[in-house]
Amino acid sequence: MANKQLTRKDWVTAAFDALRNGGPQAIKVESIAKALKVSKGSFYWHFKNASDLKSAMLEQWLAVATTAVIQEVESSIKGPEETLDHLVRISAANLSSTSKHASMNQAAIRDWARYDPEVEMALKTVDKIRLDYVTRGFRLAGFKRKRSIENAKILYAALIGLESLARHNLAKLDEDLPHVLSTLLETKRG
Repeated sequence: MANKQLTRKDWVTAAFDALRNGGPQAIKVESIAKALKVSKGSFYWHFKNASDLKSAMLEQWLAVATTAVIQEVESSIKGPEETLDHLVRISAANLSSTSKHASMNQAAIRDWARYDPEVEMALKTVDKIRLDYVTRGFRLAGFKRKRSIENAKILYAALIGLESLARHNLAKLDEDLPHVLSTLLETKRG
């Protein structure tokens, strides 16, 4: 096998490739090592076991797909409605065809969560963080608490559904999601 210096992140990236291409059952040390053209010993330099790799994957997903997005939105603070719009546009861009891996990771993790309690808990945590953040955005935009929660659920459900439709060219996430937000914001005025 080639003498490569792999990082923990290299292994996590390869594990996501395996997840996207073969499902959770494809996250096997031996297969990933073969794909990376290294020995299994390289894996054990970075991880205790496959469960440790799974935890690292979920941590990276949270960091990249949620924490970093919120930080990016917060770093360009605008008015509440503009902040929601910025969040929608970043989310749509991250899940668009130019970032196909991000969209496929989301779908793969949602599917994986159906079979694995640890992944299900991580998904619930991420969904709650995202819903709380969007709810806060609607509250800052002047909506009452109950309506903010409802709008956040509608917008988030639209993101998940439109993302799935976009993978089959049945929706344009970057156009349709901002339209959903605009419609929700209009309910405050109307």
